[in-house]
Amino acid sequence: MKIFFTCFVALLLGASASAQSGGRWQSLFNGKNLNGWTAKITGYDAGDNFAETFRVKNGAIVTAYDGYDQFNNRFGLLFYERPFSHYRLKIKYRFKGEQANGGQAWAWRNSGLMIHSQSPQSMGRDQDFPISLEVQFLGGDGVKERPTGNLCTPGMHVEMNGALVTEHCIPAKAKTYHGDRWVKAEVLALGDSLIQHIFEGVAVISYSKPVIGGEVVSKFDPAAKVDGTPVAGGYIALQSESHPIEFKKIKVMELDANGQPLRRNKK
Repeated sequence: MKIFFTCFVALLLGASASAQSGGRWQSLFNGKNLNGWTAKITGYDAGDNFAETFRVKNGAIVTAYDGYDQFNNRFGLLFYERPFSHYRLKIKYRFKGEQANGGQAWAWRNSGLMIHSQSPQSMGRDQDFPISLEVQFLGGDGVKERPTGNLCTPGMHVEMNGALVTEHCIPAKAKTYHGDRWVKAEVLALGDSLIQHIFEGVAVISYSKPVIGGEVVSKFDPAAKVDGTPVAGGYIALQSESHPIEFKKIKVMELDANGQPLRRNKK
């Protein structure tokens, strides 16, 4: 009963937040260039957008690998310039094209959105993934089920239903989206008290109380990974994991401590 009630309340909060109409949205991407964003690619310094991995095409941020001979685990992130704590985030994404040569099999039609992340400047030059929470984006192969929206936790743990969860990836109760269609994703983040992944208007996973801890992140600066440290906010980043993906309509609505829209938001 306790587990059911916790999930039910979380879903109600997510539905309520998604229905709000009084807040104002701020566009994080201007549709023309990467102003306000910083690339961090494994093996390169923050700000070095190797081979224009991230670029703008037809009003979308895209990942492209025409400048790579082999992917060679050059995992990339594109960070927005400032952190957020209490907010709603909307984004549309779609997979398109063929995976880069040398990409891992698990990375086929696999990308994501990192939230509550460390900054790009605090990452090690050869660090693979940021200490963060990943809203995983997965694409289907046209036949098998491959639900999107899962939670992955490089260098972090979370709580679900009052219990600490240490698995790296926790499956969401989401649909599989095949082909090159655009998918609408949303995040509701209320500091460390509630985080939800919402896909096509449906809350697919809820969790709370993220803390630094665990593995699946390497070559980090030890000063940035103090296990047990609570995380109530951080940076937002778009992922590059070897399969081309496009992102557009990236908007945020900041909220106050009670989950109500802040008046200072602008369209």
